[in-house]
Amino acid sequence: MATTHVIRDDSPLPVLPRRAVESNKGTYGRALLVGGARGMTGAIGLAGMACLRAGAGLVELAVARSCQPIVAGYEPSYMTVGLAEDAEGRLSAAALDELCALADKATALGCGPGLALTDETTTIALALYASYARAAVFDADALNALARHPEQLSQHAGPRVLTPHPGEFGRLTGKTVAEIQGARIELASNFARQHNVVVILKGHQSCITDGRRIALNTTGNPGMATGGTGDVLTGILTALLAQGLEPYDAARLAAHLHGLSGDLAAAELGETSLIASDLVRHLPAAFVEHERRSGA
Repeated sequence: MATTHVIRDDSPLPVLPRRAVESNKGTYGRALLVGGARGMTGAIGLAGMACLRAGAGLVELAVARSCQPIVAGYEPSYMTVGLAEDAEGRLSAAALDELCALADKATALGCGPGLALTDETTTIALALYASYARAAVFDADALNALARHPEQLSQHAGPRVLTPHPGEFGRLTGKTVAEIQGARIELASNFARQHNVVVILKGHQSCITDGRRIALNTTGNPGMATGGTGDVLTGILTALLAQGLEPYDAARLAAHLHGLSGDLAAAELGETSLIASDLVRHLPAAFVEHERRSGA
């Protein structure tokens, strides 16, 4: 499997610029997160809280209508929109026009946390993937939707960052988890280059690549092997994109901060008891520590 054009990237991680005295919430981007089916509202709530903590100026969560009061109750600092849903409380294809109107106002989009996989949510994920003109993150069931139509992976109107774990990456590539774990760098970089996307292949030392460069994340711990931590990563990454970071740099920094917040949480709480919301709570300290280490 050829990877001769991939450069191992050990360059310093980016740091967000200091905030200008005369800035306002609009200066730091408007993030739209799409997901939140009935029974999985926590996923979109975690993503929304992480997106706020990672610095997005405005965060809006688009969820199934019956889920809106629950999601709104998690955090007063983000906005919520309830959209058309099916009988099981999952986003309906009838929501697509309103979703596209919301997306037009956003500077970055994240799709997937708690989305649920149906024919209608597949239609939504594919439409946003193809048409949204700015940078967007696709995770969780949005990735599984894309895996149903792999011929469309190269058809996107703007920068795309995909954040699969090995199982999701297997569905995208048709490979087994064992095959993926045996050739993570090669498979991730070839996939990124083929489809002109950035990939964060999650796991121990998550692999971040745009097909030309590849970096291995060195933060994180086994306590993060718990439900919801991927949703936190989606929120962090969407916020960094909303603030204007280039997708590959945003992916590197998001993976680092995500793992660092997990390390800080584990140092205080231990690995066994770690839960995803602990990452959100420790994310401010992770930003401070990253800036200290970077000399910012």
